[in-house]
Amino acid sequence: MNKLEKLQNVITAMITPFTEDLVIDEEEYRKFIRFQIDSGCQPLTMGTTGESATLSHEEHHVAMDIAIDEGKKSGKDPFILAGCGSNSTREAISLCQYAEGAGADGCLVVVPYYNKPVQHSLIDHFSTVADSISLPIILYNVPSRTGRNLEAETVSKLAYKKDNIVGIKCASGNIDQITTIIKTTPDDFIVLSGDDGMTYHTMALGGKGVVSVASNIIPAKLVDFTSTMLNGNWDKAREMQFELFDLFKILFVETNPGPVKLAAELMGIMNKRMRLPLTPPLEENQDKIKNVLRALNLI
Repeated sequence: MNKLEKLQNVITAMITPFTEDLVIDEEEYRKFIRFQIDSGCQPLTMGTTGESATLSHEEHHVAMDIAIDEGKKSGKDPFILAGCGSNSTREAISLCQYAEGAGADGCLVVVPYYNKPVQHSLIDHFSTVADSISLPIILYNVPSRTGRNLEAETVSKLAYKKDNIVGIKCASGNIDQITTIIKTTPDDFIVLSGDDGMTYHTMALGGKGVVSVASNIIPAKLVDFTSTMLNGNWDKAREMQFELFDLFKILFVETNPGPVKLAAELMGIMNKRMRLPLTPPLEENQDKIKNVLRALNLI
């Protein structure tokens, strides 16, 4: 199998476990990565859900090293995707080059945040990053976090310009834009939903899977969901979309990853500790999360 073929179904935007001193809990992280791999998911380190914005680049390196090591030990040859984005092109290059040297299989590179570069500047940014490594790159568009939308025309230009820009995680929430990206990029360009709730819609248009938050807590169920669609069983997939819809929504009742970390703690998967400025959900929202988890027999 071409390793890139593993970039379908479910890539888990993994949450990061912390000790009481709020450093990465290596033992728990290793256990969690094995849980994801054994459930059929491909691990993503240091995405938004992993609290990348509050961890140092040295901690990004540690997370990559642990995931790569656990991938090798698993015997399942998972695709290890490393979150390597930054608001600085130089920093993004540094993270990507570390990932390549450490043995990662690809890099997820987010639109530079805070700077709000215009579209031709984004082409220069991603092209420069792509030229710095040979690893495949997945673009990451999440305008609500970055303050800048990576427009469909820009994605198409990058897809045709750089051979190692192989796909995109779409977290714009804009189905028209996602449709245009799928329509105007090469047939082998990998389009992934960046929102669990949009996975059904994206895959119906030709997307290959999801970079998922929900798979942190129900990985096997998410793999079943995406596999059902890849196999063309849309009636069953529609039923699953309705079944999981409340969970997809409640995991964003407050800023991600607060809700999913609380859910993970309630399910005995991982503690809910986060670094400030992130905090656990308010009590009223905790009750809402518990109600959804109970309805799905998860607690």
